[in-house]
Amino acid sequence: MSENASIARPYAQAVFEIARESNAFPEWSQALGRLADLASQEQVSSLFSHPRVDKEDVASILIESCGDLLDSAGQNFVNLLVRNGRLGTLPDIAEQFELLRAEEERTITAKVESALPVSESHQKRISEALERKLGRRVELEVTMDATLIGGAVIRAGDLVIDGSVRARLEKLAAAISS
Repeated sequence: MSENASIARPYAQAVFEIARESNAFPEWSQALGRLADLASQEQVSSLFSHPRVDKEDVASILIESCGDLLDSAGQNFVNLLVRNGRLGTLPDIAEQFELLRAEEERTITAKVESALPVSESHQKRISEALERKLGRRVELEVTMDATLIGGAVIRAGDLVIDGSVRARLEKLAAAISS
């Protein structure tokens, strides 16, 4: 685990508790996502430690860039991160918040990579099968990857189901060379 992830954990937990108390998970997800995107941009992140840039100015830039996404609690959160020199942990905070939220809401995002387009009916069947297997509500993210040749790869948390032709060919090649 990275140092930033360890530092981010208590901040993510605190934001999670605020979001749970105010039933504002979607709002905090959006705000943290926007803040994480900003913190990941080189021209913004370079301001975090620039000796000539005032910390309050950095906070103002972030808050203004988020617009209506940040309520007073969100603005206070940004100011806290600035005071503690933790703006660089925003991507980790957002990621850990989403993990806590998913656990609370009993949801999981499953990523489906397919060589060909996946129809709505197939997506529904995949989602229902994963929901039965994992005991959670499943949100699918479907992408196409022509390098799979055929079939699909499904990733949901620690679960990986590789039904791609590429994987089968790699197994065959390994068996032949052994």
